[in-house]
Order: sequence, then C-alpha cells, then structure tokens
Amino acid sequence: MTLASRAPASSVEVVTFGCRLNALDSATAKAMAGAAGLENVVIVNTCAVTAEAVKQARQAIRRLKRESPARRIVVTGCAAQTEPERFAGMDEVDRVLGNAEKTAPATWEATRAALDFGLGDTAKLVVGDIMAVRETAPHLLDGPADIIEGHTRAFVQVQDGCDHRCTFCIIPYGRGNSRSVPMGAVVARVRELVAEGAREIVLTGVDLTSYGADLPGAPKLGTLVRALLRHVPELPRLRLSSVDSIEIDADLMRALAEEERLMPHLHLSLQAGDDLILKRMKRRHARADAIRLCAALRRARPDMVFGADLIAGFPTETETAFRASLDLVDACGLTHLHVFPFSPRPGTPAARMPQLPPELARERARRLREKGAHALLRHLAGEIGGRREVLAERGGLARTKSFTPVRLSTPLTHGTLTHIRIAGHDGVRLIAA
Repeated sequence: MTLASRAPASSVEVVTFGCRLNALDSATAKAMAGAAGLENVVIVNTCAVTAEAVKQARQAIRRLKRESPARRIVVTGCAAQTEPERFAGMDEVDRVLGNAEKTAPATWEATRAALDFGLGDTAKLVVGDIMAVRETAPHLLDGPADIIEGHTRAFVQVQDGCDHRCTFCIIPYGRGNSRSVPMGAVVARVRELVAEGAREIVLTGVDLTSYGADLPGAPKLGTLVRALLRHVPELPRLRLSSVDSIEIDADLMRALAEEERLMPHLHLSLQAGDDLILKRMKRRHARADAIRLCAALRRARPDMVFGADLIAGFPTETETAFRASLDLVDACGLTHLHVFPFSPRPGTPAARMPQLPPELARERARRLREKGAHALLRHLAGEIGGRREVLAERGGLARTKSFTPVRLSTPLTHGTLTHIRIAGHDGVRLIAA
C-alpha cells in the first residue's frame, strides 16, 4: 500500500505519496514554491505505481479542500504526469504540474502569477512530454538539507527514468527515459553532505543499476561506487537502494565483496519466481539467475542481507506459479519483502492480459507477506548474541549494516557509530544488550 507523508504546516504544505524519490522531489518543490512567493498552497505529489495510490491521492485532495476551502491545491508527481486530465477535472484542483515541471523554479514563479494575479500562463494543465526530457534535472543534487533523516542518513538521487518496459509498469511514462548525473557532480554532492553531518549516503534512482549508460564512456554503477569510496574517504557508510539483479556489473560485485564501507544489504527487483510469469512481465532475468546471484553475493559477502519486491496475482498466474514465488523467498534467502497485489494500470500490456480476481491477488499477497514475516523472524533470531556495528538515529533507535533496526538500551547521540551486542528482538527490530 502506498502511504502519504505530510510535511509540517506552513504557507506551502506538501503531501507526498509513494517512493523515496518523490520525497526528495517534494522537498525541492516546496523550497522552490516558497522561494517563488506562493502562500496558502498545498502541493500533492502523487504516485502512479498502483491504482490504489491514485485513489488515495484523489481522496486526499478532496479532504484537503474540505478542511480548508480557501487553500489552493497544486497536483504533481507520476500520477499527474500519466493521468493529467483526471486531476485537472477535479474542482478542488487549481493547477496540475508534470514531473519535469515540478522541479523548475520558473514553473513555480508562473504558478504564483497565475494563482495570485491571473497573469501569465493561466492554463490549469502544465504537463510536458516527459519522454522528450534528455538532461538530468539539476535539482537532483541540490535538494535542501532536510533530506537528511535524523541528521545521519542522506539520500542522493543519481539517476531518473527507465528505458525498460515491464508489462505491468507505468513508471517510465511518469518519469521518462533513463538519465544519469555525472560522476564528478555526485562525488562533490556526497562530499558536501558528509561535511554537513551525514554519516551514511544512500544512492537512489528509478532504475539505479542502469546508471551511466547515457554518460560519456558509459560508466557503470560499480564505477560510481568505487569513485565515491575512493574520493570521499571520510564517508563511513555507503548504501544502495533498489537494484535490478540482472544489471549488477562486475565492478559492483567486486565492490560489494571488498569494500567494508559499502553496506551488505541489497533490495532486489525480482517481482516473481516463475519463469513464464517473468517472461510475461517482460523481465530480463529468469528464476535461476536470481538464485545464482544471491548465492554468489553471499559467498563474496557472508553477511549480505537481501530484500525484494514481489508481485502477487499477476495475470495468468496459476497456484503453481505463485508457489514458485513463495519458494523463491527461501531459495534466495530473502529477508525484507515488499509485496504488492497486482494492480492493472491503464495503458500497460498487463492490463490487457486475462486478469485474476482481485480477491485472489490480495489473498496471495497476504500469503507472501506471511512468508516474509517468517523470513524476517529467522533473520532477527540469527542476530541474537552477535556484535554488530550500528549507526545511531533519533528516538533510541539504530541501524545495523544490513539496515535492520535496533532498539538501543542506552540512547546514543544520533550519528554515532558503535558496536553493540544483540540481546533479543521484538519481532520487528533487534534489541541491544
């Protein structure tokens, strides 16, 4: 389920749905809207990954208008990019901005003129052709300082868009084609964030492992990782967000095996465990590829922990095919699952395939989540008695290298790196001795 986060009240408020990238974009959009002088405005940054996410955004828009009728509502994000007319048709909405437009200062200046004075571009829809965007937006490396969670962890978007066309996925039509931030600019930004207090950097992107294909010399993600660790020696921890298993390059494999500062935790975009379903999804890996990769990474880095995205109830999925996804949890040794019941997105090939009953997709998702809960319990139990390096956060919590949360027995100053012994767990997080 896609959840919304609501920024603190101010003259410009932001309600964000969806992924980490949207959260980064929201921070930038809010800063730009404020700099342009907008007041009494709420920005709704939408997600398009599921039909439920779009429904939640529309419900939030209606609720926001009921709560404060005088407030103007600007809608943006992936759902606004893929379904602009649907949002423009809502009486509660004053302006709809596309994904490329939402992070351009000129867009917010024009929006203020249109909303406050009726000047300039007064069109309700300001949504361009995202597929025509070729350059990487400069805001990707210039987000405000509040992207640092608890002043310990900073997320740096180094890539946007996707060149692949999985049959279930609408995101390329919301984010555009793949484009990357040059390595030198990434290194400079990471160095700045570390100087500001970030103790851990997380590299993010829509299709992170496609990084560099559009840059001169076509450097790989592994090349970027090596460059960051070499040129920013003061960075204690570097982490990767979701990756496509089939695109993990040899340099990245070596970095994961050799670089202690590169965290032993990967979230894999697997989606299914049955070869026929993977083919119908237009994924570029087979079941055996995923199992082989996880085994190779675990041999290279025995403390490696895996998460994965999995879809339940994809069109034509039989019980046997679904069980292959269930079995993949054990075959790959997965620990942290993100499970989604299949949601047909208009305009995608999967939406035209023979559909399973929604209640069956939800039931299979429930079974997958239950399997994931058992896998997490095994991981937590296996940590008891060990000594682990943790990075302290606010609220008496910390994170291990594998991103497992730990409840500290004695609160530490956020940003502290230390070793602790694991005494137990509460089913969700570890408990320090």
